[in-house]
Amino acid sequence: MNKKYILAIDQGTTSSRAMLFTHNGQVAGVAQREFGQIFPQPGWVEHNPRDIMTSVLTTITEVMNNTQVDASEIAGIGITNQRETTVVWDKTSGQPIYNAIVWQSRQTRGICDRLKADGHDDMVRSKTGLLIDAYFSGTKVSWILDHVEGARERATRGELLFGTIDSWLIWNLTGGKAHVTDYTNASRTL
Repeated sequence: MNKKYILAIDQGTTSSRAMLFTHNGQVAGVAQREFGQIFPQPGWVEHNPRDIMTSVLTTITEVMNNTQVDASEIAGIGITNQRETTVVWDKTSGQPIYNAIVWQSRQTRGICDRLKADGHDDMVRSKTGLLIDAYFSGTKVSWILDHVEGARERATRGELLFGTIDSWLIWNLTGGKAHVTDYTNASRTL
């Protein structure tokens, strides 16, 4: 078949959307699904990573069915996502070891405060171009490794994978064959 469509996946903070575009940029179809937010404590925001994946797969299926476009007609897939949201998962089973910690969550503020108190501001900024802030993924990974029983040891043994939402989606969409990101997402991890 002739590859004449681009599938765009927009995985946002409160919903996922799939859009099909024709070869000349016209919208052929759109589907959107919301998913739940989790607020374990004031200032904390989390998502169930499986709910994110389900919402993405549902929107892809819906837009493909509604437009009657066959997968063989898709020339490429683009992903836009909530970049600083962090997922850690078992690289064999694909199961997340904790909820995704969302970009606006402040639960890693204590880690950030310690890094600042220890004088790491200038070093972090010179190496990353970013300020020490709970917004970025680095402290979220540290929090998960410190608060999920056995996680740090499992990470040391190479049993876990980390990613922003794009990595989580691609890993799942490829059946665990690709653990990748792009530089725009990687640049936001701290």
